Amino acid sequence: MTAKIDIINVSKQFGALTVLDNLSLSIPAHEFVVFLGPSGCGKSTLLRMIAGLESVDSGEIRINGERIDHQPPGKRGVAMVFQSYALYPHMSVRDNMAFGLENIATDKSVIDGRITEAARMLEIGHLLDRKPGQLSGGQRQRVAIGRAVVKEPKAFLFDEPLSNLDAALRTRTRIELAQLHQRLKSTMIFVTHDQIEAMTLADRIVVMNNRKIEQIGAPMEIYDRPNTRFVAGFVGAPAMNFLDAAIARGAANVTATVADGISVETSIAADQLADGKYTLGIRSEDVRIVGAGQGHADAVVDVIERLGERTLVYVRLGDGQQIVGHDAGNSRVAVGDRVGLSFDGSKSHLFDESGRAWHARGL
Repeated sequence: MTAKIDIINVSKQFGALTVLDNLSLSIPAHEFVVFLGPSGCGKSTLLRMIAGLESVDSGEIRINGERIDHQPPGKRGVAMVFQSYALYPHMSVRDNMAFGLENIATDKSVIDGRITEAARMLEIGHLLDRKPGQLSGGQRQRVAIGRAVVKEPKAFLFDEPLSNLDAALRTRTRIELAQLHQRLKSTMIFVTHDQIEAMTLADRIVVMNNRKIEQIGAPMEIYDRPNTRFVAGFVGAPAMNFLDAAIARGAANVTATVADGISVETSIAADQLADGKYTLGIRSEDVRIVGAGQGHADAVVDVIERLGERTLVYVRLGDGQQIVGHDAGNSRVAVGDRVGLSFDGSKSHLFDESGRAWHARGL
């Protein structure tokens, strides 16, 4: 059983504060969708409205065409996994997983069968007789996921479920969630402020900011063709470099002149842009570290971040602006070195004063 979820012109206020403003979104059955955005953007509130834990002030929420925003949570056919695990400490893992099914008078043989299958899938069979206090954080989160799985819901709702895990467990649990989705083929909605989680898990990402949706798309679509400066700066680690630019239209494309008179020829067609102020956006991997005097400009190295297969080099331009460039994993640059920067203008973006992005056609 799975769900197509439609959110239609939904708004939500808490007193005088508007949290969501006339938001619409359609989530096809079987899709893994991630709501991504900064704290306070409304992503968890939207998830809780789908679950029935928050009311809808205006608009509709439908699952498989049936309006559900006036139904109690238990009637909606969804299961939620919380950041805090929310396990009963006095119950065994088995009893925690069975509790919701027992409350709706599910036959014991059905409960036992579902628990056995969920435990096998999540590799927690050896934990079924333990109490939550005897489990690690990663084990408790898998139990919380198992409690949702046994309900066989139409959709799974995850509210920042990895936030309490350490870095290694987060990575492992991300992989487990992706595998779970592949096995169950269920509709899943996952809320996070972590863009790495979004990029690695999602079929589509819904980027939210300031009560609205900024962009919806596949992970690499969001990364390569951000609709707005906010999306460009929020998705990607490190964030995209931004430099104020003066534009000049050539016969075909636009050339952007930025700090220190650096001229970057973009692949953005000259006929795309109106007059106005623009900002050049370029990702760190498209700013290559080369020898001094060999690139578009020279800069001084401020900070070096070694990540194994690549090195991020934070440099300061002559006018004092700092940007991030990319070098090989075995880079020999040192703090204080003078290096050259080579910009790949074909991968650059321009943002107008409203924050709208302009890209090369077909990029």
